[in-house]
Amino acid sequence: MKTDKRTAVIVGVLFIIGTAAGILSGVISAPVLNEPDYLQKIVENEQQVIFAALLVLIMGLSLAMVPVMMFPIFNKYNKTLAIGYVVFRGALETVCYFPWILSWLLLVTLSQEYIKAAGSSAPYYQTLGTLLLEAGNWNGQISYIVFSLGALMFYYLFYQSQLIPRWLSIWGLIGAILYLAEPLLYLFGMKLEILFAPLGVQEMVLAIWLIIKGFDASALVSLPAKQN
Repeated sequence: MKTDKRTAVIVGVLFIIGTAAGILSGVISAPVLNEPDYLQKIVENEQQVIFAALLVLIMGLSLAMVPVMMFPIFNKYNKTLAIGYVVFRGALETVCYFPWILSWLLLVTLSQEYIKAAGSSAPYYQTLGTLLLEAGNWNGQISYIVFSLGALMFYYLFYQSQLIPRWLSIWGLIGAILYLAEPLLYLFGMKLEILFAPLGVQEMVLAIWLIIKGFDASALVSLPAKQN
């Protein structure tokens, strides 16, 4: 029981670290990357962009540890979904973050060259910069899809196991569906980032619940009867 409580606390802390790092990364990078003269802005704020990229890495690694911590428990309830969760959230999602990070770091290098080449060749660097920005944006949309599919497995496993209250699992399932809808709508030119909010709030509630309450003791006690 002490091990399970420790696992719950660690998972809760990882969610908080990952979410905080992701939000802070967006807050730091947006004022630079969203400007029309972003290449000039990046030169003036190189450390800011690099730090934002580092925060994305911290977010990815933190969230990738969640399926690793949960696998020994989830595996006893539904082995197939437990493995799927590790694949999507522990492997595929983590891999998706690296091109995103790399595109931002390459923009730092490109911005330096852009300043040196001020003049006739500047439009060439601006075109490359636009391609890198769009590559990062599209990679982000792919990572959202992967994240959402992993979240659906995650909350279904919680719903099945009853390790947390079912209302919290259902909230997570609904939030994951809305989260998945955003990148799919983005493909058709619609940008509705508000759809991220329900799951974002739910994960913070979940994190606090896990840190304070841990897993449901009765669900852990009755575990052998629920094995597949």
